Amino acid sequence: MTSAAPEPPATTPPSWQHCGHNATSADPVGCRGIHVAGHTACLAHLIDTDRDAYLNDLSPGADIDHRGTPFTGGLLHRLLTALHDPTTRQAHIGDASFDGATFTGGAWFDGATFTGGAWFGGATFTGGASFGGATFTGDAWFDDATFTGGARFGGATFTGNARFDGATFTGDAWFGEATFTGNAWFGEATFTGNARFDGATFTGDAWFGEATFTGNARFDGATFTGDAFFNRATFTGDAWFGEATFTGDALFGEATFTGDALFGKATFTGDALFGKATFTGDALFGKATFTGDAWFGAATFTGDAWFGAATFTSDALFGRARFERASRLGPLVCGGKVVLDGAVFDQPVTVELAAREVSCARTRWASTATLHLRYAEVDLRDAVLEYPMVVAARPDPFPFLNSEDPLSEAVLSGQEPGVRLTSVGGVDAAHLALHTIDLSMCRFAGAIHLDQLRVDGWCTFATTPTARGRRFPWRWSRRNTLPEEHHWRVRTARRPARAHGWTTPPQGAPELPPAAVASLYRQLRKSLEDGKNEPDAADFYYGECEMRRHDITRPQGERALLSAYWALSGYGLRATRALVWLGAAMAATVAVMVLWGLPVDDPEPITTGRQAAVGQQVTLTTDTPDPVNPTGPMPDRATGERFEKGLRVVVNSVVFRSSGQDLTTIGTYTEMVSRLAEPVLLGLAVLAVRSRVKR
Repeated sequence: MTSAAPEPPATTPPSWQHCGHNATSADPVGCRGIHVAGHTACLAHLIDTDRDAYLNDLSPGADIDHRGTPFTGGLLHRLLTALHDPTTRQAHIGDASFDGATFTGGAWFDGATFTGGAWFGGATFTGGASFGGATFTGDAWFDDATFTGGARFGGATFTGNARFDGATFTGDAWFGEATFTGNAWFGEATFTGNARFDGATFTGDAWFGEATFTGNARFDGATFTGDAFFNRATFTGDAWFGEATFTGDALFGEATFTGDALFGKATFTGDALFGKATFTGDALFGKATFTGDAWFGAATFTGDAWFGAATFTSDALFGRARFERASRLGPLVCGGKVVLDGAVFDQPVTVELAAREVSCARTRWASTATLHLRYAEVDLRDAVLEYPMVVAARPDPFPFLNSEDPLSEAVLSGQEPGVRLTSVGGVDAAHLALHTIDLSMCRFAGAIHLDQLRVDGWCTFATTPTARGRRFPWRWSRRNTLPEEHHWRVRTARRPARAHGWTTPPQGAPELPPAAVASLYRQLRKSLEDGKNEPDAADFYYGECEMRRHDITRPQGERALLSAYWALSGYGLRATRALVWLGAAMAATVAVMVLWGLPVDDPEPITTGRQAAVGQQVTLTTDTPDPVNPTGPMPDRATGERFEKGLRVVVNSVVFRSSGQDLTTIGTYTEMVSRLAEPVLLGLAVLAVRSRVKR
């Protein structure tokens, strides 16, 4: 922020006139003159007797106007001595006008008190300039001033506004422990030497926009009560903000840090804005505290980016930031959302975050990456994975750097430490490995190479509703599912009761047909099978068959076959269902045998022949008569003996064996059917059990 400096008081004492010395094209009147004893000249050009008369006439607290006056060290000393306050033993000045003045020797204003305004705009300090411990009760104007030697304002107090816009500090500038009660303007100032603001206090706003720090800039322990503006500032040397406190907003937008940027243990109570900032050296934010939002959007980190043990109470925004050499991000704790959308990581990196949400939409991982997370809901939508990447849940808190003490996670109190993945849509999953991640909310639609996704550790998926329907007595058999099936069932439910317990699709979720959901199940089943996770792979095979059965684009015959397969054994995965059907078939077969299949009595063989004379050949014929169908009331047929025979026939049929029992015609055909159907049902039950115990 730059604004025109106000002019000194419009009314000039009658005895003050212009002097012709030091005139320039910009200031044709030159320095200001003083009329003493008939002579008019500036203080530097008065004759000794007139100068002495002028100085002797001054008293502490007097207003002075020496604009454009060339001061030597001795002349300035005589002027300040004339304004010496015996009580404080320091110079006491009212309004002081030194605009355009030149201080050739040392300019020593240490301990001076400026009761009125102090104007040093455009002044030139060729030697050292020292205002250590000075007090500026009114506004202090140093706009466009030039400090060729060192400039010392250590311990100075600026009660009014302090303006150094466009000032040039060729030597070192010391503002350590200075107090700025009003606003402090250093816009477009140039610090060629070191700039030290250690322990300085800025009660009002501090403006350093577009300032240039060629040497080191030290703001260690500084306090910024108002807003701190460093937009487009340039730090060629190291920038030290260790343990600084920013109560208002800290604005470093488009700032350039060529050296190291050290913000260790800094406290940002307001928003911290580093959007489009460039960190050529290392960016060190270890143990920093961000109470407001922290914006690092589109920032460039050429060196390391250290955020170890940093705490973000609100959001940490790194959208479109570029990390060229950072090998580690974190460990940090964020009570809000960590945004890495569109960020680029050029080197192998380990990211350690404890946060409520982590968004990595369109993040580009140009090398291997490992994400160790806690508490977070993670969004990997459209992320670009050029090399293998691991997303893992960390079971215990992160430790401090170089310490075994855990980081405080107070901002996340009350939350479950587990990690939940919400989307991998648009991701090439061939390079993605998940370890102990909750996938119950994860949408897989749009991802490619899901069959190569690695799912390790204890990863959990969504399940079918466990409660019975309000109007229907049945319940869904428990199995792992995908959120896409949940969304499809809610959208296609003809009655609300059919959608009870299924997850409602979020706003904007795509409407997938059953064929697309079946494809997701098929690819993930292959991934789980490659990982030797056969039980969960079996659940995904069930889901795939369910979607195929409901796919109206498939042939009717195929859907009918799948429906029968589902009804009889749950696609060969529900042993209970197959055993129930087997028991029902066996019971029906036994009933048929008892009532119609078993004859009245077991037929006895009968031998017949003709009587012949002695010595003649006898021919005998042995035959078994046809079984006699039972007659009479059916209750009379249900005897224990007939039940035992029928059960023996059925049990033999289940294992493809013939019982050897004489049967009626109905019994014979019933046995043939049971020898075909019941072993199949038994095989389906065995297959279902095998799918649950296979490894």
